[in-house]
Amino acid sequence: MIPIAKPLIGEEEIEEVEKVLKSGFIAQGPKVAEFEEEFASYVGTEHAIAVSSGTTALHLALLSAGVGKGDEVITTPFSFAATSNCALYVDAKPVFVDIDLKTFNLNPELIEGAITEKTKAIIPVHLYGQPAQMDRIKQIAKEHDLRVIEDAAQAHGAMIKDKMVGSMGDMACFSFYPTKNMTTSEGGMITTNNSHMADMARILRAHGEKERYKHEILGYNFRMTDISASIGLVQLKKLDGFNQKRIENAEYLKEHIKGLTGIKPPYVSPKVKHVFHQYTVRVKEGKRNALMEYLNQEGIGTGIHYPIPIYKQKLYQDRGYDDNWPETEKAALEVLSLPVHPGLTIEELEKIAISLEAASENLFE
Repeated sequence: MIPIAKPLIGEEEIEEVEKVLKSGFIAQGPKVAEFEEEFASYVGTEHAIAVSSGTTALHLALLSAGVGKGDEVITTPFSFAATSNCALYVDAKPVFVDIDLKTFNLNPELIEGAITEKTKAIIPVHLYGQPAQMDRIKQIAKEHDLRVIEDAAQAHGAMIKDKMVGSMGDMACFSFYPTKNMTTSEGGMITTNNSHMADMARILRAHGEKERYKHEILGYNFRMTDISASIGLVQLKKLDGFNQKRIENAEYLKEHIKGLTGIKPPYVSPKVKHVFHQYTVRVKEGKRNALMEYLNQEGIGTGIHYPIPIYKQKLYQDRGYDDNWPETEKAALEVLSLPVHPGLTIEELEKIAISLEAASENLFE
């Protein structure tokens, strides 16, 4: 089976982990500090705060931005649930607006209609590795005095013109889960140019301590280990190469898909660098499951990101959500992710292309 995702761990990562294990300093320590410095430099921000996951990054970012009980947070319903769950963690209310079906990202033209006196922040997601429309989102946020927290969990190294994703909002959050464009095995990172928010995130991730055994506020144990950071330091050096291979694989797939019936390749916005965390096509309505089954039988892994809008999850239905955003609903029925990861061989790419062509002829003609 050609996997839908595959972490690429080499001898360099193994050697660095071994060094950390032999050092005896395996919790948060010098490697975490080094990783934070290198990651901030890469993204182009003053601060980077390493944490235990992308989810805890989102949680701490909202707390550090002052979002709390009774506040509202505008975000997309077409994402992994962690994007909106982080608002629930801080007793705020996620407010969903629809996506742009071309990019699968939050439609900024719908944001102002969702703003109320309770709105405190906007969380755009750079879904599948394609940057959201940050210029427009930031303009709206400035006009209404709102915080912008980028969910960049799938967009390490993505860019808008010459600006790196993770450097455009008040804060940004990355995930280093094994399937991401780079990994630390598990882990996350917050980036920001706001020193106060950075300090708050650092305190919150370590039991509310500013100094050892002096607990100033209620905090958490959301720290990254030096083991994870040692992997991250090596992966960060490889990230641009990984992303370039993803882009090349995506271009190969596009060239072989663009003329096929029933399968629509992903749209790439102008002036952005899309880093293809996922290569997600749209399949003719009612045919996705048949295509998925056909490809799986051919030994090609697939994924649906995401089959159920967040507002239709039981967690949100039980909270009274009755949203029905048409573009989100359509995307949930049509999207199918194909392998695009940098571990693919040319033979595997050819197999995917040939199988898609055969599926198009058999299923859609």
